[in-house]
Amino acid sequence: MADEVERIIVIPLRKTKQAPRTRRANRAVKEVRENIMRHMRVDEDNVWIDASVNQKIWERGIRNPPNKITVKAVKFDDGLVEVSLAE
Repeated sequence: MADEVERIIVIPLRKTKQAPRTRRANRAVKEVRENIMRHMRVDEDNVWIDASVNQKIWERGIRNPPNKITVKAVKFDDGLVEVSLAE
């Protein structure tokens, strides 16, 4: 098997609008984690979200996260998935 699998994924964050206004950015982070878990076939403990992704989500405050975010997910041999912003 290859050393690592790398994918560019556009994650829609539409469901965050269903959350109360004061919890939307938190919900967006959970959406990113759930999407990566589904697409990279790992469990919750093996998803590591980079600070740059967190900053992008929280950029406009807790009430107004972006509608979608483009990330780069790298899955290593040990099953760990590292999520960072796509350049």
